[in-house]
Amino acid sequence: MSRIAIALILPLFLLGAAGGDLPLRGELIPGGVLLGQLKPGESVFYDGEELPLGRERHFVIGLDRDHAGPLKLTVVNSAGEHIAYELAIAKRDYRIQRVEGIAKKIMNPAEDDLKRIREEAKQVRKARAGLSSREDFLEPFIWPIEGPITGVYGSQRVYNGVPGRPHYGVDVAAPVGAPVRAPAAGKVVLAHSNMFYSGGTLILDHGHGLSSSFLHLSKIHVKPGDEVQGGELIAEVGATGRATGPHLDWRMNWRGHRVDPQLLVPPMPADATDRW
Repeated sequence: MSRIAIALILPLFLLGAAGGDLPLRGELIPGGVLLGQLKPGESVFYDGEELPLGRERHFVIGLDRDHAGPLKLTVVNSAGEHIAYELAIAKRDYRIQRVEGIAKKIMNPAEDDLKRIREEAKQVRKARAGLSSREDFLEPFIWPIEGPITGVYGSQRVYNGVPGRPHYGVDVAAPVGAPVRAPAAGKVVLAHSNMFYSGGTLILDHGHGLSSSFLHLSKIHVKPGDEVQGGELIAEVGATGRATGPHLDWRMNWRGHRVDPQLLVPPMPADATDRW
């Protein structure tokens, strides 16, 4: 994969209110990631909580898969006035995807496995809990690997005929050992060689609660605390955990919300299906 970042031109829209316009960039759909910027002296609140601001007063918001209702923000200006903004979020339809061949022990974990699953989930929550001041989310994102897309964000998964939780990432098929590169700069906050469901698992913090997770890896080239640049080799594709074949499952979170990575990168190149 080329290490040259492709600049994304995210749609710009303005939230109008009596106090003026608030520029935001991103997709106004569930799973979208929105970037905004305030004027000097302003602060912004979402869901009653003040959002952190970057050096140039940028902020980021992520919309969950099942986000309902309009996006509501409150900006407090330099005069102490509270200005309310409201923007409609478009409805989004999701695919139904059937996955067969999942091992019985994965479908019906034993008690010891359930204990392991709970402990691993705690590790993931802890890794994502920090709200660092990093501003890596401002740089253009690239695909961590290029290849056929075999699974998309939000799709309802049916495993071995049994309805399961939605899929929260984008799957890219590639052979075991294929290089996985950082989609943007970040700090490694978790590197686990073999989790029960996700197998080899790596999480990068991009700042302000936005993170990337890479699942089913066969090898991880970085360790917690490492800082990486966009395009840097971080891992290799595998088929570990709950996987029926080798692929990369790339997921992103903003705080507790699962967002769609595919909305932050250019379209997959037309010839990507011929890569492997």
